[in-house]
Amino acid sequence: MFNWIQYLADWLIYSVFGIDAATHLGTALNFFVYDTLKILLLLFVIVFFMGIVNAYFPIEKLKDYLNRKKLYGLEYLFASIFGAITPFCSCSSVPLFIGFVQGGIPLGVTFAFLITSPLVNEVAIAMFIGMFGMKATLIYAISGILLGTIGGWGLGKFILDPLLSDWAKKILENKMQQSEYEDEKLTFTQRLPDITRSAWEIVRGVLLYVIIGIAIGAAMHGYVPENFFGQYLGGGEWWTVPLAVILAVPMYANAAGIVPVIQVFVAKGVPLGTAIAFMMGTVGLSIPEATLLKKVMSLKLIAIYFGVVTFFIILSGFIFNWIL
Repeated sequence: MFNWIQYLADWLIYSVFGIDAATHLGTALNFFVYDTLKILLLLFVIVFFMGIVNAYFPIEKLKDYLNRKKLYGLEYLFASIFGAITPFCSCSSVPLFIGFVQGGIPLGVTFAFLITSPLVNEVAIAMFIGMFGMKATLIYAISGILLGTIGGWGLGKFILDPLLSDWAKKILENKMQQSEYEDEKLTFTQRLPDITRSAWEIVRGVLLYVIIGIAIGAAMHGYVPENFFGQYLGGGEWWTVPLAVILAVPMYANAAGIVPVIQVFVAKGVPLGTAIAFMMGTVGLSIPEATLLKKVMSLKLIAIYFGVVTFFIILSGFIFNWIL
């Protein structure tokens, strides 16, 4: 499918610039050009498609639906799926999380969204398809959604509302009845310019992350010794998955920035499950996210949330390594 991009990268680096394919620089630059073009193309197509979905099923409608319907636990799954189709990193998901709290949606349901949103989105899925194939992508996406669903359901079983911040408690006490969502009477043709513009804005918003992530991946691909990562995380020992998650927490990035790095991890000998656990820890557990969550959560609730997510990410890493 992407052979034409590889031919273009080969022509540009090896013919136009005349860089030897056997050198570290040639290998790194070829990787950078190929992955940048491929990922940006996939990214725009998938974000554009999800823009069509979101145009007909906006956040306000979801909030209103979850507020008024009893779904017998399916609300956690729906919130998790909605988190998966929103192209946000952990910090970008927090404002939506705050909006859910303001809308009076149960806390466990909001956690289901918050857990899944940075872990699984069309950005990561687009990149996974191109880098790891359909099987790994499906396992990654389904497990991420299940992680959010089970994590949100589990957190929802505890009485966590008293652990919200004073600001959030005040919002809940004084919340007003949400008005009915009124669909705009627009045809698809009328919506198309806004959908296209929104897709481009999302791509433009993550463009720097994509370029930086691929650049790091390219440098690692071209210059890092073959067994460097395998030496520390590729031995298959049980402790490599928890170690990968612990090392990932300070290294905040969004999915667009970290997936190219994960591709190189795997190429250098790190098991895919361990690499994905590292990615999930990077995008789902971060100091900036914790800082933003202070607006709605106490430190104790943040610690509980991070602890649950860490546990499920480590568990997912073990399962990935077992399946893949």
